[in-house]
Amino acid sequence: MKILLAAATASLAMLASPAAAQDNDRTGDVQVKLLGTAVLPDGKITELRVDPGLPAGTQTKANDNYVPTIAIEYFFTNNVSVETICCVTQHDVDAVSGLPGAELVSNARVIPATFTAKYHFDAGGAKPYIGAGATYFLWINDKPGAATTPAPLSITDTDFSDEFGFVLQAGIDIPLSDKGFGLSLDAKRYFVDTTARWFAGDVVVIETEHKLDPWVLSAGVTYTF
Repeated sequence: MKILLAAATASLAMLASPAAAQDNDRTGDVQVKLLGTAVLPDGKITELRVDPGLPAGTQTKANDNYVPTIAIEYFFTNNVSVETICCVTQHDVDAVSGLPGAELVSNARVIPATFTAKYHFDAGGAKPYIGAGATYFLWINDKPGAATTPAPLSITDTDFSDEFGFVLQAGIDIPLSDKGFGLSLDAKRYFVDTTARWFAGDVVVIETEHKLDPWVLSAGVTYTF
């Protein structure tokens, strides 16, 4: 991943060289990005707290999803900015061992509220950057998977805990003209867990801790004003 990102950064910096002559001072600018985003979570169980008798070695995986994303960024100086993103992503959680193929959670939707501080490097017309920040995963929907609702589990509800985490970021902005338009490539790695609970009525039947830690990879267009 690091080698690919470095190669992409070098190649795209060369493509951006025709725009290098323009004024690159972005102090006080606002940049809006419209991106296509791949959300690639982990989802494995790190702790089994309430066990109804699951098969030994039961493990889970959350599926990948692809969503549109809007990012808004403000430049305090030419090199220092803050950014927030807006998106909703949906995932199922399936067993990959112990109960292979069993759907445990269906249509879980999360808002990954994220703020990062970024430092931009000068590379001719292109602007590679790195960043870090905080995130809050807000779950707005989570339903029991099809494998959990029949007897003997008879699950009636599923709940994921909202959690804080942190995020690392790297990417590159590539100006296409002196009118504010450009391209952007962005990679984020989130570090955040969640506690999952399955209920039969008011009784917690299963409780697990999950490592989410998604890679979030984006590409799209930008406009700076």
